[in-house]
Amino acid sequence: MEPPEHVRATFGLREVTPIGLGDWDGGWRCGDVVLSPVADHARAAWSANVRETLVVDGLRLAHPVRATDGRYVVSGWRADTFLEGTPEPRHDEVVSVSLRLHRATARLERPRFLMQQPIAPWMDVDVFVAADRAAWEQVPLRSLKAGGMLPVTSPDGQRSLEILTQLSTLRKPVQSASQLVHGDLFGTVLFSGTATPGLTDITPYWRPASWAAGVIVVDALSWGGADEGLLHRWSDLPEWPQMMLRAVMFRLAVHALHPRSTPEAFPGLAHTADMVRLLL
Repeated sequence: MEPPEHVRATFGLREVTPIGLGDWDGGWRCGDVVLSPVADHARAAWSANVRETLVVDGLRLAHPVRATDGRYVVSGWRADTFLEGTPEPRHDEVVSVSLRLHRATARLERPRFLMQQPIAPWMDVDVFVAADRAAWEQVPLRSLKAGGMLPVTSPDGQRSLEILTQLSTLRKPVQSASQLVHGDLFGTVLFSGTATPGLTDITPYWRPASWAAGVIVVDALSWGGADEGLLHRWSDLPEWPQMMLRAVMFRLAVHALHPRSTPEAFPGLAHTADMVRLLL
């Protein structure tokens, strides 16, 4: 849906015609600014506040554009500076971006919203929160019952939970410290030839930096056409086998719980789970 006129006016974009973009989470370009719909107000405002001052070596960050009254979010929309580029299957470079980004975000404090339990009625963001916890809590998906999440009914969703439960028995304690990380970098890093990679947003999780790199590898192997060597090229990252294990458990939980998951996405994820099992 095109950003309403009053939203454009509040961000000082009254005379600009919006142009739809494909790589900005439903964003619309208005000159040098992109207006994007916001799924969660607290996370959007947090991301904008962080990106306003964050500096990362070798990374272009979209900076927030405040409304005329100083707000980051207006009627469910945020504004950011436009960055040239599109996602490309440059998977090793995305992992490298992750490492540079997380060296910079290691100093950030844990936002309060990352400590809250998801409760009904569930939103998209609650699915990802529950999936993240399923990969780390002692009994996977225990928190779902307390939160009122509906049971999984699709065959591929049930199979995802079965594999997740099997993999959970292979977990061992890890020592890597948790920090603020971007947990969804695959498909969100923008490339434009030889220019510095760009990033439009930060999706926050409180996990070790090597886990966030593991999520990129899981996504790239499952759906990005990455070669299997990607799994091994980053094996020097801290506690890599266990981080890969938790990353694939996270994605299995997302697949099982998200209402828009498709059966077509499951085979690639299952194959990645098999590769991770052999890594342990």
